[in-house]
Amino acid sequence: MPPGYRPMAQPLKIAVLGAECSGKSSLVTALQAHWQARGATVVVAQEMLRQWCDQHKRTPMAHEQKAIAQAQAQLAENTTDADYLLADTSPLMTAIYSDVLFQDPSLYPFALSHQRIYQHTLVAGLDLPWQADGIQRDGPAMRERVDARLREVLQREGVGFSMVYGQGPQRLAGALAVLEPGASTVPQTRSKWRWLCDKCSDADCEHRLFSDLQATAMR
Repeated sequence: MPPGYRPMAQPLKIAVLGAECSGKSSLVTALQAHWQARGATVVVAQEMLRQWCDQHKRTPMAHEQKAIAQAQAQLAENTTDADYLLADTSPLMTAIYSDVLFQDPSLYPFALSHQRIYQHTLVAGLDLPWQADGIQRDGPAMRERVDARLREVLQREGVGFSMVYGQGPQRLAGALAVLEPGASTVPQTRSKWRWLCDKCSDADCEHRLFSDLQATAMR
């Protein structure tokens, strides 16, 4: 049996969350390739918001958020025949954006109920530089606001999550350290995020934290 192969039963469901331009999709692609190379069946629940924006050539308005969240949930909930399900975001991110952009918290109950179907929730850190990407991205300041609200909600609601930092193979190794313990030596902050300072959603601050963790592991 190839290393890392997981016999198909019910899929191991993993949600990859994060603010805009935090490397979620790249991490999902890397995890998919990693497990497929080991003979596993991997299904990716693609980001419905991106598909919606591509189709409509604009970002959704407040009253359109609910349908996007529901469609995102259905992708994950309807997957059964796979070893792994990788959700490239979840309805919780739609709820976060509805809250931050439109001051509408109404999607939280649905999104949080759905979030509990995942065995793992990974949150992509802000140590990657922000880059413009058409109509979907609102800028570095919004990225930090969304990141802070995401962590606040996860912690408040008791949803366990793991932070993932680094670039390319380093970020993949960090994710595998959580999903396949022992597969990586990259240190992680596990489950409940501990607020280290009042600027913990700042990208520079996060980069220093990650660098300090690496330096400690190498001693």
